[in-house]
Amino acid sequence: MIITIDGPAAAGKGTLASVLAKTYHLVYFDTGMVYRAVGLDMYLHHEAPEDENAAEKYASALTFTHMHELAKNPDFRSAIGGNYASIVSAHPKVRAALLKMQQDFSKNPVFEDGTPAEGAIYDGRDTGTVVCPQADIKFFITASTEVRAMRRFKEFQAKGLDTDYETVLADMKARDERDTTRATAPMKPADDAIVFDTSAMSIEEVLAYALKIIDERISA
Repeated sequence: MIITIDGPAAAGKGTLASVLAKTYHLVYFDTGMVYRAVGLDMYLHHEAPEDENAAEKYASALTFTHMHELAKNPDFRSAIGGNYASIVSAHPKVRAALLKMQQDFSKNPVFEDGTPAEGAIYDGRDTGTVVCPQADIKFFITASTEVRAMRRFKEFQAKGLDTDYETVLADMKARDERDTTRATAPMKPADDAIVFDTSAMSIEEVLAYALKIIDERISA
């Protein structure tokens, strides 16, 4: 079973995907990690993320092992990492280099220890439209820009990162603009995606809603 969860930053995709993966014993594939890995690799090597050819070089060389190593860096989930990821993900050459890796994984998903899995849950921006258009269930989760910015701001505060709400909000708006207007695979719901707004929902409510839909599909 393949489930995709798309939507903008801080809409709640990651939290939902993680819980669903544990509930149904599926692999959780955060596709944003591949772009964060490329972006952070460029940042650490003092490369400009706007340089598409350089970004393609890092994308082509990326392995799952290296991706998980980069994920241990404090900047992997910081505003810097997010900004670099958003910029490199807009490059057609980067998306092409990473697309095949993501699609091949859906055909033979495995857990980190190498054991086969019965399926995967993809968390990203275009997993239901581009990466896995054949997915069994597609969700598109959104929330207001202000709500999402506050969620991300509180995350940064909890991690002790030095930032302010207005900066996070501005970065969020810039990322949304890039993600929705890029020429290649812009962020949008798949035609058959289930769309819902989490602005006024608790994680428990979001999870209950998703579980109901998945269980109904499984038992149909």
